[in-house]
Amino acid sequence: MEPFVADSARKHQVPDVDILHAFNHPLYVIADANHDEVTMIVGPDRAATLVEVGIVDSDRGPVIIHAFRPARDKYLPR
Repeated sequence: MEPFVADSARKHQVPDVDILHAFNHPLYVIADANHDEVTMIVGPDRAATLVEVGIVDSDRGPVIIHAFRPARDKYLPR
């Protein structure tokens, strides 16, 4: 099921096509300790720049609520 991209995910001007590419090609999946209901995914955009994508589950499937590029260090393994 393709996720829904909420308007809040577009705040940092990452195009939907790059958000969805990162979602569909995850390298890391992190439960966000600050927000129990949010899962963070880090994956590459179409140019291989890492994007952090925040997701919540809904009755209709995943909703992407956050996207930021490049992914910040706190979401990358040490």
